[in-house]
Amino acid sequence: MPLDRIAPVLEQAVTDLETEGRAKGRETVVVAVRPPAGARGPRFLLEGQGETEFLRMNSNSYLGMGLRPEVVQAEEDGTRRYGAGPGAVRFISGTYAPHVELERRLAAFHRRDAAMIFSSAYATVVGVIAPLVTAETIVISDELNHNSIINAIRLSRPADKAVYKHLDMGALREALEAARGRANRVVVVTDGVFSMRGDHAPMDVLMGIAREFDAAFEEGVIVVMDDSHGVGAFGPTGRGTEEYTGSPPVDVLIGTLGKAFGVNGGYVASSAPVIRYLRETAPMYIYSNPITPGEAMAALASLELLTGPLGVELLERLRALTRRFKDGLERLGFETLPGEHPVVPLMVRDTARTRQLVRHLFENGILATGLAYPVVPRGDEEIRFQINADHTEADIDYVLRVLEAAR
Repeated sequence: MPLDRIAPVLEQAVTDLETEGRAKGRETVVVAVRPPAGARGPRFLLEGQGETEFLRMNSNSYLGMGLRPEVVQAEEDGTRRYGAGPGAVRFISGTYAPHVELERRLAAFHRRDAAMIFSSAYATVVGVIAPLVTAETIVISDELNHNSIINAIRLSRPADKAVYKHLDMGALREALEAARGRANRVVVVTDGVFSMRGDHAPMDVLMGIAREFDAAFEEGVIVVMDDSHGVGAFGPTGRGTEEYTGSPPVDVLIGTLGKAFGVNGGYVASSAPVIRYLRETAPMYIYSNPITPGEAMAALASLELLTGPLGVELLERLRALTRRFKDGLERLGFETLPGEHPVVPLMVRDTARTRQLVRHLFENGILATGLAYPVVPRGDEEIRFQINADHTEADIDYVLRVLEAAR
C-alpha cells in the first residue's frame, strides 16, 4: 500500500522532532473539572493520574469565564434553541441571529463600525491578512509575532516583507523608510500582547509612526494588530493593548473568543468597508462553518459580564493576583519580566533546569508550560505561568511555596 512507503519517513520526522526537543508530545487529557471550594479555585483531573487534583497555571481563560454558570447556561440555552451545530457556512444557511448580534456587540465594544467572527483566532489572522495583501504590498512584522501571523504572511505572498527587532520602533521606522517607492500599500502587523513573554507592543508609538508614513504610499499604511491575549485581560475595562497604551484605534483589530471570553472562535473589528470586503474575500470565513449558535450565545453572555460591574471586579482581581505572583517570584529570587499582563514568565535560562522545574510542579499538582531550547533560543528558557481570575490567593501562595522548595 502507498502508506507503507511514506510511514517510515513520517515516523523518522517525528523522531527527529523528539530528538531535537521540538515535539509537542503526549497531550494532557482533562477528564473532570472540580469547582472552586473553600480557599481554592477550580481543580482538574487528568487521564492516568487517578484522583490527583491539578491547579491549572497554563490556561488562557484569564477571567475564568468558561466555568461561570451564566456562560455555561447561555450555551446550553442556545444549543436547545438552535441545535448543536450551524449546519452550513455563513453565506449558505449557517448564519444565525446570535452570530449577527455577537458581531454587533463586538463592534460596539471595540468602538468600531463592524465586526465579523471566524471559527478560531488562527483562522481569523490568516483569513484577514491574506486578502489585505496584494502583489504590490510590503508587509512589516515584529520578529516575535505569533505563528499564525508568520504563516499568514507566507500564504499572502507579498511583494516583499521586513521583520523588525522585537518592539524596536526605530527599526520599524527604518523598514517603512526602506519601503518608500517600492509598494503602493504597506501592512504593518503585530501582536498586541506577545504570548510567550507577556510583554506588549507600544501601540501608541507604533500608530504614530504608521500615520507619519501613511501619505508616502498610494494606498496607505494599514496597521493590523492581533490582540488575542490582550482583549478581556488587559486595560482598565479589558479592551486590550489599545486601551492600556492609550493608542488610537488600529486599522484592523483581531481578537479571540477563546481566551478571556472563555468560549471559542475568533473575530476581526474594523471599518464597515473593510469588514464587507473581508466577508467576500476571506477564505477561512467563506468556506468554513462558523462557531455554533450556542457558542455565540455563550460569548454574548461573557461579553455582557465583562462590560458590567462583575467585569471591573474580575479585572481588578486578575491584576491583584498577577502582582501577588510576580512579587512572590521576585521575593524568592526568581527572574521575571516587567509588565502587568497575566502571562508571567519565570526566566530559567537553562533547558535542563526548566524541564526539572516543570516536572517538580507537575509532581506537586501544578500544570505549567516550560519553553526550552530549541523551541526558544538558548538562554531564553522559561516557564510560562498564566494567572486567571478564578485562582485564589491561596492558589498563588501554594505555587510560590512549591517553587521555593525547588530552589
